[in-house]
Amino acid sequence: MKKVLIIDTSVLCVWLEIPGMETCGSGSLYWDKEKVDQKLETEIQHNTVLVLPLATVLETGNHITQARSKPYELAQKLAEIMRKAADETTPWAAFAEQAELWEAEGLKNLADEWQQVVPQKTSLGDATMKMLAEHYDRKGYQVEIMTGDEGLKSYEPIPPVPRPKRRSSR
Repeated sequence: MKKVLIIDTSVLCVWLEIPGMETCGSGSLYWDKEKVDQKLETEIQHNTVLVLPLATVLETGNHITQARSKPYELAQKLAEIMRKAADETTPWAAFAEQAELWEAEGLKNLADEWQQVVPQKTSLGDATMKMLAEHYDRKGYQVEIMTGDEGLKSYEPIPPVPRPKRRSSR
């Protein structure tokens, strides 16, 4: 089964080394630059497709704009990742793959779903990540959300349990 790794803002900020955002999460979801680099390297070696959600692009761009130092250099790094996703340069998923989530029906579905989860303090960005994870799950991918946020991680679809093959009785 092909795997996709959906990258959350918190992890992308660590990977890009945005000042003040060099780590995220806690416990098993703790990330620093070295751990992010190792994880991405391993996933790329296993031909995992990296997914850059629109919410991650927007939120990370906002953090870069507010960075204490190096905003131009950080913007260049994010822009390069965005170009690779737009061009579907391996290992990045085609950014256009997400387009249907932003069409009229997708936006209506997002509006309906988000208003249901607002009482649990689910952000609109997290709701879009959940929809994206479900989108890839429906397409038959194994989906992992790379995040430091336990709430967002809980939206990761549960992979199907492989069914044991029966032995033929002869």
